Amino acid sequence: MSITIDAPPAPDSPEAPARQADDHDRADMAKLQAGHDAALNDLMERHATPVFHFLCRMTGNEDDANDLAQETFVRVFKSRDSFRAEQRFATWLFTIAANLARNHFRWRSRHPTLSLDAENTETEQTLGSTLPADSPNPKEAALAGERAAAVRTAVKNLPEDLREAVVLCEWEERSIAEAATILEATPKAVESRLYRARGILRERLKSWL
Repeated sequence: MSITIDAPPAPDSPEAPARQADDHDRADMAKLQAGHDAALNDLMERHATPVFHFLCRMTGNEDDANDLAQETFVRVFKSRDSFRAEQRFATWLFTIAANLARNHFRWRSRHPTLSLDAENTETEQTLGSTLPADSPNPKEAALAGERAAAVRTAVKNLPEDLREAVVLCEWEERSIAEAATILEATPKAVESRLYRARGILRERLKSWL
């Protein structure tokens, strides 16, 4: 009976940086579980910005995203003992963030307000493929801004489950398998949601395509 052991990725392979980042995360979580609370600062330093951007895209509101990002790391601290070493920390972290965003939308649906969403220049650039800041053509820049706003609005108005799939797979570039873990769904369900979401977005944004 032979046993095959996978060789570690070469130092210059594409998988190496991700593997090293995962190892750092697991080491910091082990410290956190052992009572070294300062390890949370290292985790936040690496992951706070990606989590904030994810929540911005989910909520369309910087203030809400900031509050939810802070709550995400509060939950990390409170739930630290439930993290298992074989898990990928980033996936576990985004599962927490996605659940908080889901709860936020449910709360907001029961408590509608008339407040306008905060503008998020970074998100608009990511969602709408805007021109560089030094574009010499004001008309093209204005059109790019309108296109960004149209994309953001179209995605925001998607049903919750479809919006989650689009944000994770299209903008966060998570794999179908990882998105399924985060959303607590099957890969087939995520693929179905992406297919439906793309169809809706094509229809709603056809004037911009």
